[in-house]
Amino acid sequence: MSNKTRIQPVILCGGSGTRLWPLSRTGFPKQFLSLTGNSTLFQQAIQRLSMTGGKKHPVSAPMIVINEEHRFIAIEQLRETGIEPGPVLLEPVGRNTAPALTLAALSAQETGDDPILVVTPSDQMVTDLPIFTTAIQQAIDEAMHDSMVILGISPNRPETGYGYIKAGAPANTKAVLTPTFIVECFVEKPDEATAKHYLEEGGYFWNAGIFVLKASVWLKAIEHFCPEISKATRKAWAHRTTDTHFIRPGKAEFSSVPAKSIDYAVMEHCPGSPFPIRMVPLDAGWSDLGAWDAIWDNLPKDECDNAHLGDVVTTDSHNTLVHATSRLVSLVGVDNLVIIETPDAILVANKSRSHDVKHIVNQLDAQKRHEHTHHRKVYRPWGWYDNLETGPFFKVKRIQVKPKASISLQKHNHRAEHWIVIEGTAEITCGEKRLTLSMNQSTYIPLGETHRLSNPGDTPLEIIEVQSGSYLGEDDIVRFADQYGRMEIQSI
Repeated sequence: MSNKTRIQPVILCGGSGTRLWPLSRTGFPKQFLSLTGNSTLFQQAIQRLSMTGGKKHPVSAPMIVINEEHRFIAIEQLRETGIEPGPVLLEPVGRNTAPALTLAALSAQETGDDPILVVTPSDQMVTDLPIFTTAIQQAIDEAMHDSMVILGISPNRPETGYGYIKAGAPANTKAVLTPTFIVECFVEKPDEATAKHYLEEGGYFWNAGIFVLKASVWLKAIEHFCPEISKATRKAWAHRTTDTHFIRPGKAEFSSVPAKSIDYAVMEHCPGSPFPIRMVPLDAGWSDLGAWDAIWDNLPKDECDNAHLGDVVTTDSHNTLVHATSRLVSLVGVDNLVIIETPDAILVANKSRSHDVKHIVNQLDAQKRHEHTHHRKVYRPWGWYDNLETGPFFKVKRIQVKPKASISLQKHNHRAEHWIVIEGTAEITCGEKRLTLSMNQSTYIPLGETHRLSNPGDTPLEIIEVQSGSYLGEDDIVRFADQYGRMEIQSI
């Protein structure tokens, strides 16, 4: 066995974060939000895995497993960190974490070796990075001997929202600061009385969903415990296509893969099986930030235990969380409230009931509303647009195009558009015409005319777009050329 084994970080970017609505939405879920600092949870996950090999093992560029819809958000946030991505595996549909990890293991073996995968969700927070790195390196040492290793969080309260790991005897004999334990069993999310019993008895840990294991070990385990996932995922991988960083498994094949989590498909069956599983305790300020009360827990507070972000003014208010995005929020004489303000939706909730926000999201979905899917400001690979106003036959947008970027060459069958440049320089294709417009200049795009908006400059281009027509939906688009590979995706 070589002294140096390649370490492959794997970031799983599934999940919608419905309990953190209205900031977290289907089209822009919580892992891409900055909730407790200057960087997003996704960026934090990438950065804390970059040194997991220490001096002993080389660490490859991070592998991302992500829904197709979020690929450009992830690439842009990676660019901001200065970290080049490894393969970006695009799931055409969500199939939970076991198929996602199987894709990652198959991709990791493409180089001909058998790396150790360090697998983590993208939506967690860790405050003590040295302790986290030490725990991961300890898990890597165990995984070198073909064990599957899971990180367990030392519980500090009788939490009913997590699965638990029951630790058995210490598994390692060498002198380490923290012993590694044999996993006796996994326990489902308990009721409050059972959770209190676990805390009092000791030996129980929260399941953090962070795994360290060889790619080959995972592929053997998924074949042993869940052959239907193994077979279907391998078939989807065999039909993959590649576009620069992006790898797309076969869409039809992946859609038929059974949806199961890593825990249900494999880990819960490992104790007592030929696949040994070990646990490394982690006490590094971990939180999955699963609801607004957890966000409040992890933010700095004033003398009245208020945690406020944005433009907030209060008097005689206590234990509140306020996140103001676009306007002033003021509080008078309230206690234990969560108030989340965005341009198109406001949440007011009792902090102790913040886990129930998902019921609001379910109602919005049932009513076929859009506030749970996208923000008013929608990000695209070329920039963003903000829906300022909508009427029966008109829509007003503010659009920003990044330097050297452009929207697709397209036309609309049901609407015309007026464009007014408010910042930067625009290069415009309108039928056979080519225009260059500066600030305060405008043009008109007739209904049915082929057109494109480009930014040739080194600074952002911003325009106001006024749409008029009988139908103003985002799916009224026919694409003729697109540099972002979105010919089948109907959005500008």
